[in-house]
Amino acid sequence: MTTPESQPVPSTATSHPLRILITGSAGFVGSHLVERFLNEGHTVIGVDNYISGQVSNTDLFRDHPRFTFIEADVSHGIPYTGEKLDWVMHFASPASPPHYQQFPVETLMVGAQGTQNGLELAHAHGAGFFLASTSEVYGDPHVHPQPETYWGNVNPIGVRSCYDEAKRYAEAITMAYHRSRGVNTRIIRIFNTYGPRMRPDDGRVITNFVHQALRGEPLTVYGDGSQTRSFQYIDDLVEGISRLMMVKYHEPVNLGNPDEFTMIELASKTMNLVESKIDLVNLDLPADDPKQRRPDIGLAWKIIKWRPLKGIDSGLNRVFDEQKIKS
Repeated sequence: MTTPESQPVPSTATSHPLRILITGSAGFVGSHLVERFLNEGHTVIGVDNYISGQVSNTDLFRDHPRFTFIEADVSHGIPYTGEKLDWVMHFASPASPPHYQQFPVETLMVGAQGTQNGLELAHAHGAGFFLASTSEVYGDPHVHPQPETYWGNVNPIGVRSCYDEAKRYAEAITMAYHRSRGVNTRIIRIFNTYGPRMRPDDGRVITNFVHQALRGEPLTVYGDGSQTRSFQYIDDLVEGISRLMMVKYHEPVNLGNPDEFTMIELASKTMNLVESKIDLVNLDLPADDPKQRRPDIGLAWKIIKWRPLKGIDSGLNRVFDEQKIKS
């Protein structure tokens, strides 16, 4: 794990104000991007239909003089008619298995038509287009850790395919618009990310563990708990996004924390946050659940000098404290 002193690029704040449209602005990641860009002096237009975003995230910024919100389903179009945009950032999509499996058609549509609508808007404004893709494009990987050059092992008709294939298609059409129409594109593949403002019902492992621990319930571990994940704190992801906006690199870039944990190890860390004894309960593994997931971030280091700074212990503590206050 690196320290703040080892991060060689001190700031990514731009020298002039930008006008940035963010789809999925009421989501977990989207809301943190809104906050970052408003704090840097930019104008932000947020777009969300609340299929998985939260009204409370929009309310954080509703009264800000440089924030405008449009409630819309970007799969059907992006009804923006304002001044010239500098960036269109496409972060709209259900992102946790319970949510995208509840809305499989909508997830496919926002990855396909939503991405194209964003690309068309960017093209019309001469703006950059930034796609939030995912480590799920690697599926249940046969290569470990996963570099951007790995093409993946994805079940195209499985229960997770509505998300996996939507993002794979989104990457393909983004590169097509870059190559054939000259759109200034960026693509990130986001690995497991956590932090404040996550939905309590999103079904992701850190959310599940923290809320189960706060309620004094057994922690749910799928399979034998030997499957691995790596977790990056939201501030590290937002920093990587900001840095990538400032370099001209159009192909996918992994953004994630290479520190890898088994689910049993993560459960143990969560148990250490509470005073009372908590048990584990084992359930069957979900279909197509990856056995291991860890990013190769060599490319991110090479092109934007980015590494994550916050380790799991301090990040987990912060999430636990936030949820404890809310509960």
